[in-house]
Amino acid sequence: MDGEYIARMEDLLDLYEFPYEPKRPLICFDERPCQLLGDVMAPIPMKPGSAKKLDYHYERKGTCNLFLACEPLQGQRYVQVWESRTKVEYAQFMKDLADKHYPDAEKIVVVQDNLSTHSAGAFYEAFDAETARRLARKFEFHYTPNKASWLNMAEIEIGALSKQCLNRRIATIEELRKEACACAKRRNRDRIKIEWRFTTTKAREKLKRHYESIKN
Repeated sequence: MDGEYIARMEDLLDLYEFPYEPKRPLICFDERPCQLLGDVMAPIPMKPGSAKKLDYHYERKGTCNLFLACEPLQGQRYVQVWESRTKVEYAQFMKDLADKHYPDAEKIVVVQDNLSTHSAGAFYEAFDAETARRLARKFEFHYTPNKASWLNMAEIEIGALSKQCLNRRIATIEELRKEACACAKRRNRDRIKIEWRFTTTKAREKLKRHYESIKN
């Protein structure tokens, strides 16, 4: 843990303490690789008094990537499933956020990790210069420190999605997309929010020795 780590951490913790602003929604973004698995033998369906039975053999069907953005203060999340995870897919996902979900926002504040694909530069590789510049001005990016993905609330949402939807064999990208979107829709309907309780004050108390070691 160094000064850069703490600076980024406190930047995010300050963001998480701000009240909801409709014109400046706070969005947390992350992605998750998913392995597609099919059954070698047909499962035995569930019946009264007996759970569904699966053979332990399975067939690999390839991989895909799930993109997720959540708005913790409003209990909303958006998912897309792509075959790959290049700058083009990232740029398209962000464009959908801006144009479809938050067209009236003056600025969309995004918390994300610092992968090379996660930057405004991706817009210029995916769209014409005018569109790219419009999107670059629409977003305000804040990055988690290296090896500190726990500071991104999207990790919590992906964890919930994994338990409710991704913890079983899914053989095709179409099926995965259908299941993930249905799960997100249910959670949006119930407006399930994330209550973040780790504040800058608590960080300075619990990580006091790290602050002192950096200063010295």
